[in-house]
Amino acid sequence: MTRRPRRNHTPAFKAKVALAAVKGEKTLAELAQQYDVHPNQITTWKAQLLDGAAGVFGSEKAEPTTPVVDVKTLHAKIGELTLANDFLEGALGKAGLPSARR
Repeated sequence: MTRRPRRNHTPAFKAKVALAAVKGEKTLAELAQQYDVHPNQITTWKAQLLDGAAGVFGSEKAEPTTPVVDVKTLHAKIGELTLANDFLEGALGKAGLPSARR
């Protein structure tokens, strides 16, 4: 008996199968045979659909949170790093070692 290669189902297919399971017109075994999917997978997709159904109606809008960027702090950090690089480049030159810049 050979194993079937792993399949990736599209979100549209998953939604279609989960909605058919929610309707309850057919049993899980019938749906599994019709769509050629394991009944446990249908149960999982159905649970995901029911869990995420509230988000469809926008009861809670989750706006993407962008971190507040302090430009002055970033410029200060760039200055510190530039100063450190210049210092280390000078120290390498005095020691007779090749510079990291090419």
